[in-house]
Amino acid sequence: MKPKAIFCWSGGKDSALALYKVLQAKEHDVVALLTTFNAKFKRVSMHGVREELLEKQADAIGLPLIKMYVNEGTNAEYEKNMEALLLQYKAQGVTTVFFGDIFLEDLRNYREHNLSKVRLTAAFPLWKKDTSELVNEFLQLGFKTITCCVNDANLTEAHVGQLITSAFINTLPANVDACGENGEFHTFCFDGPLFKQPINFEIGEKVYRPIEVHVNDKDLVCVSAEVARGFWFCELLPV
Repeated sequence: MKPKAIFCWSGGKDSALALYKVLQAKEHDVVALLTTFNAKFKRVSMHGVREELLEKQADAIGLPLIKMYVNEGTNAEYEKNMEALLLQYKAQGVTTVFFGDIFLEDLRNYREHNLSKVRLTAAFPLWKKDTSELVNEFLQLGFKTITCCVNDANLTEAHVGQLITSAFINTLPANVDACGENGEFHTFCFDGPLFKQPINFEIGEKVYRPIEVHVNDKDLVCVSAEVARGFWFCELLPV
């Protein structure tokens, strides 16, 4: 019997590629996706993507979506809620939690520390892979994704709401990681070999939000080495 696992799912390209690799390896029984939402706005923290679109992704993948809500946006609240949820799934036989992180050591250490409290294993299918090679592999596999949030320390309004293509990656500033691993941009994946059908959506307005002092969700937030004044978000509307 394969060990049971859940996958921490942001809805973006790195999550999609990591989950694809896990499913292709066929070494684990992935029983569900896990996403953290802002309880008030019903959106993925930082990405700003609506809960309904994450539901559509999960349906197209064919896995249940576990929803974890945060209200206060503190690390303490996040850790408390996550621990309670993981204990529930551990009781059902889950032993491993997968993440799409690539090279941020502090974030990996944070995840491993939290999982050690409940004696679960953290796994990172993309860890230390070359990000330029990863994004090229992602595109060659036929995945499609769009930028839903960009950091204004590195990118501009023109970069949000854009399809990720080879041309897009080639025109990124030299200090921007090809996968946006430092938090330069976040994406919403809507098609590819992971999905039974594409996720239909429309592009809405672009909105600028000044950066807040507190960090909402360490599960999803990566702070760029550059200083950001705020973020541009592109509204994605379910169809």
